[in-house]
Amino acid sequence: MSEPHTSTVRTRVVREPHRAAYDRETAYRILDEAFLCHIGFVVEGQPYVIPTSYGRKDSNLYIHGSAASRMLRQMKAGAPICLTVTLLDGLVLARSVFNHSMNYRSVVVLGTATLVDDPDEKLAALRVLSEHILPGRWNEARQPNERELKQTSVLRLPIEEFSAKVRTGPPVDDEEDYPFPTWAGVLPLALSPGTPVADPRLGPGHEVPEYVRSYRRGEFNS
Repeated sequence: MSEPHTSTVRTRVVREPHRAAYDRETAYRILDEAFLCHIGFVVEGQPYVIPTSYGRKDSNLYIHGSAASRMLRQMKAGAPICLTVTLLDGLVLARSVFNHSMNYRSVVVLGTATLVDDPDEKLAALRVLSEHILPGRWNEARQPNERELKQTSVLRLPIEEFSAKVRTGPPVDDEEDYPFPTWAGVLPLALSPGTPVADPRLGPGHEVPEYVRSYRRGEFNS
């Protein structure tokens, strides 16, 4: 059963509050399906928003990158951050341009990340990141060596202060616009894998793995 959660003043959805969700199950489903997050932080009064990959294990998000990156330096210093993810599900075409919209699912997480110092947790976190992108790949690829691990920082962000927002369904027009003579509805959008393309330097005898052939998003890790 999903762990209960209560919104805070900072995470409470103000605009279109009926689209808000504050339960962990909704947030986890969105986080587990998305690939990229955007992390917002401030350095000497200058805001930055950086896209990066991530992975989730239980109620923690893991983020990794070069130990020298500006974003990770700020996070290691204990700077507060805002992490967001968004899934776009469709274009909502109304009769009025003013009422056009999009169907989407999004999550905002506020908090402070901490550096993962424990070597075992760090390696496990890197596996979480890899499996989030492509389940099954970690066991078939070369594991990180000591030099690579030293060059990489991993940070843990607890999923404690968060909210989700979801829009689904058809357009909502002003009542007087419904007779307007134009098509209205939803154009669904989805992320679909294409045909795998082998590396030109791939040696003979390597078939496309099943986890690549049958790849799809939308898995929920509970």
